[in-house]
Formats: sequence, structure tokens, C-alpha cells
Amino acid sequence: MSLVFDEYGRPFIILREQQQQARIKGPEAQKANILAARSVTSLLRTSLGPKGMDKMLVSSDGEVTISNDGATILQKMEVEHQVAKLLVDLSQSQDNEIGDGTTGVVVLAGALLEQAEKLLDRGLHPVRISEGFEKAAEVAFKHLETISDRVEFSKEDTTPLVDTAMTTLSSKIINIYKRKMAQIAVDAVLSVADLDNNDVNFDMIKVKGKPGGRLEETELIKGIVIDKEFSHPQMPKEITDAKMCILTCPFEPPKPKTKHKLDITSKEAYDKLYQYEQEYFTTMVKQCKDSGANLVICQWGFDDEANHLLLQNELPAVRWVGGVELELIAIATGARIVPRFSELTEAKLGKAGRVREVSFGTTKERMMVIEDCACSNAVTVLIRGGNKMIVDEAHRSLHDAMCVVRNLIKDNRVVYGGGSAEVSCSLAVSAFADTVPGIEQYAIRAFADALEDLPMALAENAGLSPITEVTTIKARQLAEGNPRLGVDCNQIGSADMKDHLVFETLIGKQQQLQLATQVVKMILKIDDVIMYG
Repeated sequence: MSLVFDEYGRPFIILREQQQQARIKGPEAQKANILAARSVTSLLRTSLGPKGMDKMLVSSDGEVTISNDGATILQKMEVEHQVAKLLVDLSQSQDNEIGDGTTGVVVLAGALLEQAEKLLDRGLHPVRISEGFEKAAEVAFKHLETISDRVEFSKEDTTPLVDTAMTTLSSKIINIYKRKMAQIAVDAVLSVADLDNNDVNFDMIKVKGKPGGRLEETELIKGIVIDKEFSHPQMPKEITDAKMCILTCPFEPPKPKTKHKLDITSKEAYDKLYQYEQEYFTTMVKQCKDSGANLVICQWGFDDEANHLLLQNELPAVRWVGGVELELIAIATGARIVPRFSELTEAKLGKAGRVREVSFGTTKERMMVIEDCACSNAVTVLIRGGNKMIVDEAHRSLHDAMCVVRNLIKDNRVVYGGGSAEVSCSLAVSAFADTVPGIEQYAIRAFADALEDLPMALAENAGLSPITEVTTIKARQLAEGNPRLGVDCNQIGSADMKDHLVFETLIGKQQQLQLATQVVKMILKIDDVIMYG
């Protein structure tokens, strides 16, 4: 396509043959975009809530992922359509900012698009619909603050944190062990949290997965776990009061930088070279011993000669430790990373209460555990599971739970789940619509109807009658003025979500409303799609 001007300066577009079909304009473009986006949202709708179904995704190279997490499903789907990609980015930004609610935000966006399509069919202008949605979102945002509750917790009383983490885990594959997993998530976050400043350093929490064993064998280790073992099988498997030197220089004689050739013509010359090499090794080991170190952690490998000398000198060593792990060990133990043997001093050593090697099952798989680190409260969650898919999904689920606990430490206000907050907001937005003159009133009412789609999806996925459930909850919320009434997915006989202990963080729910509304506004404002070529 090219833009040219005639002799009077009027612009006109020259389209190549077949390009006319590749271009859609006006209402057609809006309908096509809404259809593409809704095809993605309908796919995630069945994954919402504690009874939501999982999706199996098979990549082009045959790798299988089973997940219930909205962001993961959309990321692995390899969506081609330009507008549908906006929804992938939407769930990703919810995941980056909040960590939970990635499925809910996409389902809400889909419900808003469905309502917008009905309004477009009635002849409303997309900009007026966008303005109405914006006003309604503002009302819902403020209403969430009025119905929220503050939960008080401390390092001694973590019950509210565990309850909120359990709500997040209830829809995951590991929900059978949600009490234990929620406790692990809370303990991990509180270990690295600065409660005075309401801050959590996530870099100090590492999650390691090891297929094999049972899911309930997942444990929280107060220290660092690295996927390595001692370099020699005869080295001790446990060191107490470890003083470790962290090296980024290899245990081997230096190599000339240029190309070189060495001619050895006699036995004496060979012996001299051998002696020279031995001196290098013994000097290196001696420098490590003189610094007071009783454990060597090296970024590079070392040959059998150096390994044998280290064993003889009773100096346990670990080789091929990655740069990221090396930095974490240095931060946690208070060590300095040393680039040359000559710079080793006692002040540069890191200290840890215990370093041990653990092995798993009948395999030869081993891991190193560094506990009671001197300078930091770094922790590692070691996830076990029957296969790699379960370990990966448990990793994603625990990450979501930790993010929710972090959000609650930053802002301890919660709203109740089970669709109760959405129904309460829907009623507030409907009431606000009565006060608005003009055509935006239709869009504001449509927003209220879209909010009811989430509790309907929850009821649908739990095998209940969606219309009956949602109308009953709406009627009871209006009659009793109780914003905690939601869908009883677990069938415990009470619709009050406080009895279910189903909480969600306020900032997570507000973020969902804002992000979904912004994306829908963006999609509605597109009225011309020009394809390349």
C-alpha cells in the first residue's frame, strides 16, 4: 500500500491487487477484533475458580505443559492474531505486577468485549462506550475500597497470610496439599521480608524443582541449595562451621594467551616442566589453606591432579558453580568473590553454619545445601513431585502464592472471593448508572452486566446453575447489605465467603479492573487493520 498525491495535493491510496481483502475498516474491523479476542478469553473461562479445569499444551518440539495459570497458558499458546496478543500481554502484566488473578483478568476483558459488541450492534459509538466503561471502572475501583477489610498479622500470627495463600492455591493442581504449600510460601516470604518498611526481597527466595519423590515432600530450607556435589567422592559429605572461599579462577596452571609450541627433547626437561606444574598446584592449595578456608567453591573446573591434591590436604571443593548461584552464596555468607589466588585473605571468606550433600532415592542425583548463612536469611524451596510437569506446575503455583503474600505485606487490605466482590461492584455500578444522563448510561449498565460474568463462570465450572446462583446472590446482597456473599463452589452450605476463608488482595482485584478496562478501550478504538503485504 502506498500514499500518493494528485496535482491538487489531494491524497489517495494505491492498493496492490489482493490487498483490498487484507484490509478491514470501520465496524467490520471492530467486530473482527472483538471476535479474535473473545476466542482467547472463552478458552480460559473454564479454568477459572477452585473447580476450574487444567489445560494441556504441547509445543512444536513435543514438550508437554499442564497448567491452570492463565498467564502460562496464553504464553505457551503462541497466539498469532495481533489483537489476541494484547490479551496475552494483559495476563502477563497482571502476572508481573500482582502474580495472581491472571485468568480472572482475561475473563473480565472477554465479558466487557461481549457487552461492547451488543452496544455496537445497537449503533453506539465506540468512543462513547469507552468513556462509559472508564466511568464505571472508576466507581467499581472506589467501591472495592469501601467493602475491603484490613487483616492484621505479625511474625507470630500468620493465619490471615496462610488463608489468603490457600485461596490462591485452591484452583491449582496442588490444592490437595494447599495448607502445607501455603505455609511454605508464607514462611519463605516472611524469612526475607522487612516488615518495618513493608518490603520483600524476592531475590533471596530460590525455588528448585527435583522430579522424583512425593509432592508432600516439598520443603523449605533455611539456606541455599545448589545442584552440585563435592568434586571427589571421598571428600566429607558434611562440614560444620564452614569458611568458604569463592573463586572465579580455575585450579590449573596458566595458559599462554598466544599460540605456542613447546619442544621437549629430554627426560630432564619433562621432569622440570612436571615439577613446575606441581608447584603451581601446591601453591594454589596452600594459599587456600593459609587463608583459613575449609571449603572451596569454584566457578570453573579443575583437573584430577588438583582434585587429588585438594583431597590430600583435606580441603573439600565444589566445581562448576554458576555465576548467579555464586553471587547468591557470596551475598548470603558474606564472602567476597576472589578472581586470583594471591588475593585470598581470611576477611574474604564466607561463613555458614553447615554445608551438607544430600542424595535422592536410588539415583546418583545429589545436591548441596548451605544452611545458617552468616549475613542473610536466604531461603530455598525444594519442590518434589512425581514428574517434571507436576514439579513445574507446583513451582508456578508457589510463585503465585508468594506474590499474594508479598502483596498482603505491602497492603494488608483484602476483599472476599467467590465472585462476591464482583456482584457487589455490579450493584454499585448499576446504582451509579441511574444517576448518569445521556448515552453513557448504556455502557455503564453493560459494565455492571460484564462484572457478573465472573461469578457466573465460577458457578458454571463448579457444576451449579449459573443464572440461579448469581440471581440469588444479587438478591441476598441487596436485601442483607452483605458484600461478602458469593458462589458456594465448595458446597459447604454457606454463601458467606468469610466462613469459607476465601480472601483476595485488594490491590490484585483493583489491578484486574483497571487492566481489563484499558485493554478493552484500546481494542474498541481500532477501526482500521492494514496488513503488511
